[in-house]
Amino acid sequence: MDANLKHNIAFARLSEIEPAEIAAHMSDPRVAEHMPLLTFAWDDAAVRKFVAQAVRDWINAVGAKTAYIEPGSPWENGYCESFNARFRDELLDGETFYSLKEAQILIEQWRKHYNTKRPHSALGYRPPAPETIIQMDRSPVMH
Repeated sequence: MDANLKHNIAFARLSEIEPAEIAAHMSDPRVAEHMPLLTFAWDDAAVRKFVAQAVRDWINAVGAKTAYIEPGSPWENGYCESFNARFRDELLDGETFYSLKEAQILIEQWRKHYNTKRPHSALGYRPPAPETIIQMDRSPVMH
């Protein structure tokens, strides 16, 4: 490898890359040399359309199906919307995570509480998976 070349190769999900970064890359004249069909103006809308098409192509390639939910229609996916609201209200809005490990620990503690102790109105104000304590008979067993 040429010692003068300084290339950093990184892999990332296309949807995680900032649209401005994609637009700058795709507007580079060197890209146009190799991809002449993509030489239109790369603005924010073009980037979002490009990313959305890439995601649709991937979904089709793996044979998955998507469920379309109208924007602004949380009632079409009520369970997820309800959970997300509780998660945000009960944990995320009240915490500041200073490390990934801290976030993992606190979220796991909240998840256990949510599933084993927190009452759910849809279940008659009972938790979905309450902790069970089995009393042990302390008297000796003769065999």
